[in-house]
Amino acid sequence: MRVLGVDPGLTRCGVGVVEGVAGRPLTMRGVGVVRTPADAELGHRLVAIERGIEQWLDEHEPEFVAVERVFSQHNVRTVMGTAQASAVAMLCASRRGIPVALHTPSEVKAAVTGSGRADKAQVGAMVTRLLRLDAPPKPADAADALALAICHIWRAPAQNRLQQAVAQNRLQQAVAAHAAKNPTARTTRPAQTAQPAQTTQPAQTAQKGRTA
Repeated sequence: MRVLGVDPGLTRCGVGVVEGVAGRPLTMRGVGVVRTPADAELGHRLVAIERGIEQWLDEHEPEFVAVERVFSQHNVRTVMGTAQASAVAMLCASRRGIPVALHTPSEVKAAVTGSGRADKAQVGAMVTRLLRLDAPPKPADAADALALAICHIWRAPAQNRLQQAVAQNRLQQAVAAHAAKNPTARTTRPAQTAQPAQTTQPAQTAQKGRTA
């Protein structure tokens, strides 16, 4: 499984590609940051982020894209910028038909470090260890992107099983509801009407005499 992790942001949008499967050593395929100038117009910044993510998709061809789920903060301006960058990443992936997964920061921290309250230094240290890197990726946005990719690889099997269980449960509920609404809905063959007995004409008796 190859996953592109995206840590959304207008000024720095972290991106990182990790390959592997749960339970086995993972490999980093690339890491970096898509940057935009803070004094540029918003539309131009979003276009720059789109182009940057498109380049990563072209180069690495990931099977999944994992994006940090935006959550409420006190700084509304920061939340808006993060949400806009997140939407760009989701758009780029969806346009190519690549599945997108959203993970909250606490989910990522818990998956990588074992604690949902870990700080960025702890996340960077664990990412370095898990991917067998020489040093923590910098800036922290890049390390967070790799952590997102790692989180998705480890959580995907459990999520798939959960989704299958939910789908199966919904199907069973739908079948039960249909059966409750239609208790006599069974396909029965209509009774065949009795065929009237065929009347056969008695055979004509052969004439005994011959006309002269």
